[in-house]
Amino acid sequence: MILKELNKRLLINISLTLLIFLLDRISKIYVINLDKKLPGSEIFSSKYLNISLIWNEGIAFGLLSLDQENLYNILTLLIVLIIILIFIMILKNSGSKKLALIMILGGAMGNVFDRIFNKAVPDFIDFHLGNFHWFIFNVADIFITLGVIILIILEITDNNKKDKYEIS
Repeated sequence: MILKELNKRLLINISLTLLIFLLDRISKIYVINLDKKLPGSEIFSSKYLNISLIWNEGIAFGLLSLDQENLYNILTLLIVLIIILIFIMILKNSGSKKLALIMILGGAMGNVFDRIFNKAVPDFIDFHLGNFHWFIFNVADIFITLGVIILIILEITDNNKKDKYEIS
């Protein structure tokens, strides 16, 4: 009975991770195909949101864009190692923390897939207010960011609980 419950939980965790990965892949494939039909132009443009494809060779939000292939490969390997660490953390956690880690894992898998197969990550969501543009990002980045925010909130609330019961 316990084994059946563990298998059910594992299946749910894998399904959530794959769902996030697939949402990211589908959105990227869709935007890449639209960009091929309308090369060099914005796919969608409005007062606060533009959809236009850029290829990010760096890490989060284009940071550490590298021209040297060896450094790029080392960075990609480091990301793969972090993904393995996140997977191990998922196995050791439960509840909201596990869900947050699954969101990070699904998003990270989506971006590392592109790093390995495309040598760059397609980013296309561009929020802006007038001439101020936020970093351009993708669906994987949304899940990674939400997962990190949840982890931060859980850490803060958990520390507040510990502080309440600590004897000075």
